[in-house]
Amino acid sequence: MPRPPAGGPSHPVLSGAEAVVRSLELLGVTDVFGLPGGAILPVYDPLMDTSAIRHILVRHEQGAGHAAEGFAAASGRVGVAIATSGPGATNLVTAIADAYMDSMPLVAITGQVFSTLMGTDAFQEADIVGITMPITKHSFLVKDATEIPGAIAAAFEIASTGRPGPVLVDITKDAQQAEVPFVWPPKIELPGYRPVTKAHGKQIQAAAQLIAESKKPVLYVGGGVVRGGASTELRRLAEATGAPVVTTLMARGAFPDSHPQQLGMPGMHGTVPAVLALQESDLIVALGARFDDRVTGKAALFAPNAKVVHVDIDPAEISKIRTADVPIVGDLKDVLVDLDAAFAAVTGARKPDISEWWSYLDGLRDEFPLGYAPTTDGLLAPQHVIQRIGELTGPEGVYAAGVGQHQMWAAQFIKYERPNAWLNSGGAGTMGYSVPAAMGAKVAEPDRVVWAIDGDGCFQMTNQELATCVINNIPIKVAIINNSSLGMVRQWQTLFYDGRYSNTDLNTGHGTVRVPDFVKLAEAYGCLAIRVEREDEVDAAIKTALETNDRPVVIDFVVSADAMVWPMVPQGVSNSYIQYAREHAPSFDEEA
Repeated sequence: MPRPPAGGPSHPVLSGAEAVVRSLELLGVTDVFGLPGGAILPVYDPLMDTSAIRHILVRHEQGAGHAAEGFAAASGRVGVAIATSGPGATNLVTAIADAYMDSMPLVAITGQVFSTLMGTDAFQEADIVGITMPITKHSFLVKDATEIPGAIAAAFEIASTGRPGPVLVDITKDAQQAEVPFVWPPKIELPGYRPVTKAHGKQIQAAAQLIAESKKPVLYVGGGVVRGGASTELRRLAEATGAPVVTTLMARGAFPDSHPQQLGMPGMHGTVPAVLALQESDLIVALGARFDDRVTGKAALFAPNAKVVHVDIDPAEISKIRTADVPIVGDLKDVLVDLDAAFAAVTGARKPDISEWWSYLDGLRDEFPLGYAPTTDGLLAPQHVIQRIGELTGPEGVYAAGVGQHQMWAAQFIKYERPNAWLNSGGAGTMGYSVPAAMGAKVAEPDRVVWAIDGDGCFQMTNQELATCVINNIPIKVAIINNSSLGMVRQWQTLFYDGRYSNTDLNTGHGTVRVPDFVKLAEAYGCLAIRVEREDEVDAAIKTALETNDRPVVIDFVVSADAMVWPMVPQGVSNSYIQYAREHAPSFDEEA
């Protein structure tokens, strides 16, 4: 976090609302996303006068929250969302929960009714501090204008240090209106908040020793490597050890897909080599990963023969699901440097011989490459569409996915070479994330191509932010993977519910009434709109989108509803039961 300049001997008198804006300026904030309302109105007045901060008026507060997340995910800086009290604040809850699950640095500033009215069920009153308590790192309720600079500075400190996450600052209207001396820098007192960054030397030594002795090691890389800016250090350790690397959904890009040690994504829809490498390893080195159920499958049966080195900045994650043989609490960037040095000291010039392990893993790579079957209904294969978006755009692009099948295909079929290129809602699985997150990413990284890869279901939840993009000249590209259904739910209905498609048909695609018609909808919002129904049209449409930078582009890719995400580990069984394709499998109902 940039250090603010020291204050002079005299303190100007500002309203609490002016103090909010001035604090944001001094913290280096350049962009905020928000929507005004009565309880936050005092703050919106001085926002008109600042030249340092660009306020982007969203069409829904959830959009502000996801845009702030996208801004943070693409840039590594703290994202800021502003909303009014009551429904304005509660509309932010989904994005706050999303940021909490994915360790995203976010500061949400909300207005609150007059302090004298709190607890009376006043108009547009909601206890947003109480509501968000379980989904924030910390929540501040500010009733005194003198506390505003300190609360905002502390919010940024908490959001961006240790394990990043969302912080709420709720400010009553009377605190915004009161005039008080503005003191900067404020004194920040956070009793009990002391993130550990330097790991214990003995634990580092023990971990290095285990890696040196291992015959089947795996580096299990989670989103913490991206959040901690530790990709370079990860690569050094990986190359020093020669161990295979798997990158979770949240860590795609933390280790280059082109690297020979990269096995791909583990988990429910991971690659066969990545899933089985973890399952059959004798040592898992977990780096900023949390042994999520989507990665482990049935936790009791996960990697039964593996010892575990678990590195995380959040001590609450270590041994939460899988007991760590060597627990290491610390900042990954620092820990990886120390671990690399300790490994070199333990092994000297002799690298451990894990050639048999690699021979097995390379055999899996040859036998089970990532691929997909052609569609049988003549419609586009969604995997092909997404793969071509990645190939034609390249690794310098930013890709924000919604949630569902298209999210998994985007994680699988786009090659990620750098961190912060892949944005998605991993922990919460929030439909509607993609368009506003892409918008926020484009604001943070205006010189990069930014794609929102969305499903027809997700797109209908937050597509109103296309208006925000058009009015504010934020030229994102939107690829709607339109299978006319809630695709992932439909896939489960196909596999587990005998094809009984209860309430999953959305009537947006081929052979339906097309409500809405996405091309007409996008044009109504002022976007360039294209519909693609044939494979020979795919590349031309993507190239047109890449060449168009004066407005957003929306492409309606009409794809097959029968396409499924493979590989797949059914929920509730061992990862050993991974299925490469539907007919390539042990029985789905075999509980392990």
